[in-house]
Amino acid sequence: MFRNNIKIAWRNLKKQPFFTFLNTFGLAVGMAGALLICLYIYDELSYDKMFTDADRIHRVNVDIKFGGEARNFAVTPAPMAETIKNDFDEVELVTRFRARGSMLIRKTDARANVKEEESTFVDPSFFAMFDIPLLTGDSKTALTQPNTLVLTETAAKKHFGVENAVGQTVVLNNTENYTVAGVIPDFPHNSFLRDYTIFLSMTGNGDAEIVNWGSNNYQTYIKLIPTAKAEDMQAQLRGFLGKYMIPGVQQFLPGITEEQLIAAGNYVVYSTMPMTDIHLHSHRVAELSSNNDIQSIYILSFIALFLIVLASVNFMNLSTAYSLKRAKEVGVRKALGSKKGELIRQFMMESGVVSLISLIFALIIASAALPFFNDLSNKDIAIPYFSWGFWLIALLSTITLALLSGSYPAFFMSRFMPIKVLKGSGETSVGGGKIRNGLVVFQFIISVFLIVSTIVVYQQLDYINNKDLGYSKDQILLIDDVYTAGTRMETFKQEVKQLAFVENASLSSFFPTPSDRSDSTFAPEDGATEQENAVSMQRWGVDQDYIPTMDFELLAGRNFDPQFGADSTSIIVNETAVSLMGLSPEEALGKRYTPDMALENAEFFTIIGVVKNFHFDSLRENIEALSLHLDGGARSMAVKIKAGNFSNAIASIERIWNTIVPGEPFNYTFMEDSFNETYQAEQRLGRIFIIFTVLSILIACLGLFGLAIFNAEKKTKEIGIRKVLGAGVTQITYALTLDFLKLVGIAILVSLPLGWYAMERWLEDFTYRIEIGWSVFVLASLLAIVISVLSVSYQSIKAAVVNPIKSLKTE
Repeated sequence: MFRNNIKIAWRNLKKQPFFTFLNTFGLAVGMAGALLICLYIYDELSYDKMFTDADRIHRVNVDIKFGGEARNFAVTPAPMAETIKNDFDEVELVTRFRARGSMLIRKTDARANVKEEESTFVDPSFFAMFDIPLLTGDSKTALTQPNTLVLTETAAKKHFGVENAVGQTVVLNNTENYTVAGVIPDFPHNSFLRDYTIFLSMTGNGDAEIVNWGSNNYQTYIKLIPTAKAEDMQAQLRGFLGKYMIPGVQQFLPGITEEQLIAAGNYVVYSTMPMTDIHLHSHRVAELSSNNDIQSIYILSFIALFLIVLASVNFMNLSTAYSLKRAKEVGVRKALGSKKGELIRQFMMESGVVSLISLIFALIIASAALPFFNDLSNKDIAIPYFSWGFWLIALLSTITLALLSGSYPAFFMSRFMPIKVLKGSGETSVGGGKIRNGLVVFQFIISVFLIVSTIVVYQQLDYINNKDLGYSKDQILLIDDVYTAGTRMETFKQEVKQLAFVENASLSSFFPTPSDRSDSTFAPEDGATEQENAVSMQRWGVDQDYIPTMDFELLAGRNFDPQFGADSTSIIVNETAVSLMGLSPEEALGKRYTPDMALENAEFFTIIGVVKNFHFDSLRENIEALSLHLDGGARSMAVKIKAGNFSNAIASIERIWNTIVPGEPFNYTFMEDSFNETYQAEQRLGRIFIIFTVLSILIACLGLFGLAIFNAEKKTKEIGIRKVLGAGVTQITYALTLDFLKLVGIAILVSLPLGWYAMERWLEDFTYRIEIGWSVFVLASLLAIVISVLSVSYQSIKAAVVNPIKSLKTE
């Protein structure tokens, strides 16, 4: 019987090639889209799970509010690691990172530097903590000596070769000599260390040995013993405030107590986070690598589910639409003794065959689309064809989909009454209209929901791209590593400024793009020892051309001026800073603040200007307090270029660079590109939304098309009678189309509130955001209506032009 059912199923599918194609294509598209999303989600959930005992490794975080600013840090004080090791029996290992960013490296006998994008200091326990093998070198001794480093395999090959690397001496940033102590494998793309190629010995780093609980610069990781739980540590970690933090702060604020700090509305809270949760749940200051958001995983999970459900519903509608043509087949088989269960098995077998064929086509579609999807999602995903687990899940999912998709059509067709269908009145005996209409409504609820979501995401991205940021990001070239010019750095800047197509140039290590920054707590000249008077501000070193180059707006006071010698002890602050001071911009001028809260030989800085707030973090965040001061230790240079030929401008600047600093790499980016990196996740989400929204609409249209065929066939005699009585093609087409527009209208009424609610929750993550206006709902509704009309109009017109003689003819 099983072989017979397959044979009959195959014959029936071949007899109806058009419907077989629609069913197979709809399921294949839905399955392919869901497969790609599932592979993406699996990759996102796999981050940092490759390390041995990954479930026992945690990072120590700290949440701080002081000086009017509340911030969540992924870094802690330098003594945190040793203190945890001594105070907690639950901790097996501790290790620290201190990121150093990009680094220039060359062999001692080479003149030209090579830039490595990411480097970090690490403790010698780094290898044991993450169970990292060395390709060459000894993990027990590597990094135990000062001025030693370990390279990844790719970096070692670039400079020496893996086998020859150990023992070689390299020069870092033209100033420091380091010896290569080992080579480790490259980290996989789903590791938080994926971008790091140089690991420097923490041993001998003087800052790492200083017991300073007021400075947070070190990522601290701990590995628990197998029987310990991180939850058991939290109460004792909270006690670190009074036990260690307050005594450290008392060096600067004598007499301060934990009670006073809390009473003033401040706090310092230490906690732990599982390493495997960091990628999707952590967006703190000083992350070692960029992270994604769990919210995007939820959204994509729903989209994958939507695609499968839409494809399944589409199959049901198309199958029931074709059921009228098989009504006599069912009647004959029942008259010859076929039981209802046998018919159900037959139709379920057909569903299974279609699902298996769809799986094959889905894999072909997914394989063809994978390169594009990887480029879209910034991934390196591959379909695991050689994994038995993958095939097991794929087959089980296909069988489940076949059961879900085929159940309703099977039970529906098996209910046909043989007497009625054999008399030729089968079309009037077919029920289930409410269920079919409900399925179409459900499809369009999902489609309109995705349309609303896509429009809102793109409006928010457009808002981000066009919002007045308080500075000019267009036509600004950022040149990296200008410190390699040494004493000729200012010469390089002046020569670049003299180029005809350059408006201005500025030297600094800080720009309103993603970069490492740190806060300082400033106290006023009067009342410096009172914590409620302290102001926490970021402190950026700039030159006198910084403000005009970035096109900041001065609200009060003046810019730095080389004619004023006292400007070396002057600062310019932003609106947030003066707000925390409780002053107006004009009142703030002339006020003196110091970052040295000990007051002993404190250096006070005079406020000479106030700039309008500008965004230097993501629009998800509030604008924090900021101070600018003169500093000659720049790492980068911003060049404001006039509109025109950028290629020639960059080439001219590079020629000056090669003349002044021969042998040093010329690395640059446009500020606009750096700005866009902040919103890569949102931009990727927007592109993914629009692609899978189009797929969902395509599948929904197939379902609507199927129902249009069903209704047209069911109303064949009604249409013939209307035409005989004088109805025109336009009137009949309108009547048929109106039935579907009612269904789409119901879907719109249900989906618009759902879309509004979901997008309001998504926008809550942005401090600066759009408001969802009525135009979003109007546009989404019009799109849904136009799409539905286009889907059914062809079939409606086709039914309306049929000769009424054929429509009214009976067999």
